[in-house]
Amino acid sequence: MFKRVLVANRGEIAVRIIRALKELGIESVAIYSDADGDALHVEMADYAVCIGPASPKDSYLNFSKILSAAEISDADAIHPGYGFLSENPDFAELVEATGITFIGPSHSSMKLMGDKIEARKTMKRAGVPVIPGTEEPAESIKDVKDVIEEVGFPVIIKAAAGGGGRGMRIVGDATGLEKAFYMARKEAENAFGDPRVYVEKYFEKPRHIEIQVLGDKFGNMVYLGERECSIQRRHQKLLEESPSPVINENLRQLMGGKAVEGALSIGYYSAGTLEFLLDPEDNFYFMEMNTRIQVEHPVTEWVTGEDLVRLQILVAMGEKLPISQKDVKISGHAIEVRVNAEDPDRGFIPSPGTIKVLHLPGGPGVRVDTHVYQGYTIPSSYDSLIAKIIVHDKDRPLTISRLKRALEETVIDGLDTTIPFFLKLIEDENFINGNIDTHFLERFKW
Repeated sequence: MFKRVLVANRGEIAVRIIRALKELGIESVAIYSDADGDALHVEMADYAVCIGPASPKDSYLNFSKILSAAEISDADAIHPGYGFLSENPDFAELVEATGITFIGPSHSSMKLMGDKIEARKTMKRAGVPVIPGTEEPAESIKDVKDVIEEVGFPVIIKAAAGGGGRGMRIVGDATGLEKAFYMARKEAENAFGDPRVYVEKYFEKPRHIEIQVLGDKFGNMVYLGERECSIQRRHQKLLEESPSPVINENLRQLMGGKAVEGALSIGYYSAGTLEFLLDPEDNFYFMEMNTRIQVEHPVTEWVTGEDLVRLQILVAMGEKLPISQKDVKISGHAIEVRVNAEDPDRGFIPSPGTIKVLHLPGGPGVRVDTHVYQGYTIPSSYDSLIAKIIVHDKDRPLTISRLKRALEETVIDGLDTTIPFFLKLIEDENFINGNIDTHFLERFKW
């Protein structure tokens, strides 16, 4: 049993982790920057250590400061949450080298899945379907053309070390191919310090389906259903739901089984997510693996009844997974929206500021994961997430109705939010009928 865990993060995920630790009887250590002195996670933790200025590189991304905070607070383990250092294998390796437990997978698993080219090759060897494309980095425009001869247009050029849409170019025909290739390489090097890119077949209207897996250090692994993540803007998810409107039990078992096989092939443990593209003919293809807890994990928790963060901690302590695949049941439907401090009328530009009036929704089937309170100022130094509103009911239509009620009940005055956008989105006929894909928001009239 851990005595004390340092939470190497901020915002709502830090609050979420601290709550899980309290329920397990484990003390928590919060870290915070100068901009977060009045943050909720700092108040909730048993101990708190200031680690530097607001700039992430001087605080939440600073290895030495975080490890120093762990040392002076006598922490047994570090939970990285999501974002920041959660998928940095060098940080995980350094934590392990100091004798502190990293609550997450091994650094070797993180490194392997962090390299998108190696991840594709590894999953293909494990029998997981992958998107047709390159086996090795595309070093020249000839390499790109060779792939196109095999898979045809359109294609997408991606950064090998990338994520979040950076180092990515879609090419529909030969016009501009060379420019797109060199721009992707340059952006990849600027963003990730790694110019390598690879090429994949580009699907016009796929769904983004992800499978939640959870494993222990004894080789036990389960999948906990799927999440529909097709509602996204610039490759950033805005709304997630479970189960997907188009996944039946046979397809769920097939995708889940392949996800487990892929994760087991790399000796994976802890929580992780395998992301897939699903075409209209129900063919699915591996895209990447996220080696951390996801922002959208609450929808899975609600439909399965399992506490993913608690299970992460138990696995890190060396306990066996307390559930098997036959224990995992999907019950009802859950939807999560990310309420951000952004102005939808002005291209979703950030809208930092002070929350003057705050009323969060409640009632049956409503959960709110947040770190804000009335009078709290959303800083400009970090992401604009205010809260995640998650709702659950017996089926998708009832869940959409409940989400509408929860959003209408929410009051956040003092800054712009994405709530009006979501209220319009969930009244769209195509959304209601589940006719969505990753380009849905490009067609949505806001």
